[in-house]
Amino acid sequence: PTFPHIYFNGEFLGGLDVFKESLEDASEGLLEKLPKVRGVQERCKELIGRERIVVFMKGRPGEERCGFSRKIVEVLEGFVKRGEYGTVDVLQDDEVRQGMKKFSDWPTFPQLYVDKEFVGGLDIVKEMQENGELETILLKSVR
Repeated sequence: PTFPHIYFNGEFLGGLDVFKESLEDASEGLLEKLPKVRGVQERCKELIGRERIVVFMKGRPGEERCGFSRKIVEVLEGFVKRGEYGTVDVLQDDEVRQGMKKFSDWPTFPQLYVDKEFVGGLDIVKEMQENGELETILLKSVR
């Protein structure tokens, strides 16, 4: 055997020579054993799809890390209960934080998604609250 030894999930896959051969001959099955790398855009889509209402914010409800995030939680909870929407703390994962800016083409947080569609940031959400649109899309989403 050659070094370095390559292990995945505790299983010995081989030395460097075996690894190189397996990469050249994909029929060996080595590639199937390796984890699939998900891109940040795929992760963003997955996070958006976890709940019908999702807020990407700084902090969590009750532990907001900025005033804008605190305000969007207040606005949302005027229509839906905590637990009827999901949140993602973008301060916990910089890759998601940067990825969401590109994904939504919106540079700031918080960001609200309803039914996998980008609604907007706090200013747009407040505007929609004032004209009645927010209640319509949130309550439709909860049902």
